[in-house]
Amino acid sequence: MGKVTSFRFRPVRLATAGVFALAGFLFWVSFNTAQGTDLRTDDSMLRLSDLIQERSRGNQELDASVSGLRREVDALARRDSGGTEAEKRGFEELERAAGTRRLTGPGLTVTLDDAPPDAAPRMPGIPEPQPNDLVVHQQDLQAVVNALWEGGARGIKVMDQRLISTSAVRCVGNTLILQGRLYSPPYTITAVGDTGELRAALDRAPAVRNYREYVDAYGLGWSVDEHDEVTLPGYAGAVNLRQARPVG
Repeated sequence: MGKVTSFRFRPVRLATAGVFALAGFLFWVSFNTAQGTDLRTDDSMLRLSDLIQERSRGNQELDASVSGLRREVDALARRDSGGTEAEKRGFEELERAAGTRRLTGPGLTVTLDDAPPDAAPRMPGIPEPQPNDLVVHQQDLQAVVNALWEGGARGIKVMDQRLISTSAVRCVGNTLILQGRLYSPPYTITAVGDTGELRAALDRAPAVRNYREYVDAYGLGWSVDEHDEVTLPGYAGAVNLRQARPVG
């Protein structure tokens, strides 16, 4: 009877086989994920940026369309309401308070802008700036808006959009996203109200003073321009309230 030879893989050979198998699996996963593209490129981020810009332009066009339709509906409602003159005036006052009607009066415009990318300290003893020191942040815009409300503003617009009670000023990186539309600096905030009181509110707001320290230190943009008369557009978006609800 011949000798039966049994083969047994040595541990080293098993490990080697496992490494090759794992490498092949990872290569397949990488290929399947990339679908023939370079995973290290920024193409996906560029496509996302293009999509955001496209949606922003689309939202702007929709806002214009909704604004026109709202004016037509409001005109028809006032014509066919059959109410008294006092009731009509009350309805118009509610619209002004909600921010859905145009508002004209004296006011001012605050402009904030990023510093130059190569900005250096403008005063002795100031440290070299970090990238975050040279851009306008969400809290800077919110500080100006809150100060103007505190100063008795009858209405405010940021860039070309009217703010209402549910508006949220949000920044992603150094871009502003407001009510579905995207903006880049310089940012303008326009308020209708007593210009003296509005300026005083800006001067005493701690967060605004903090921003102006960076203006002095690194050259961020800051200007306040008064207007004898300025017109704010009516808010054109949806005004229905939404709230979170617990699951379950």
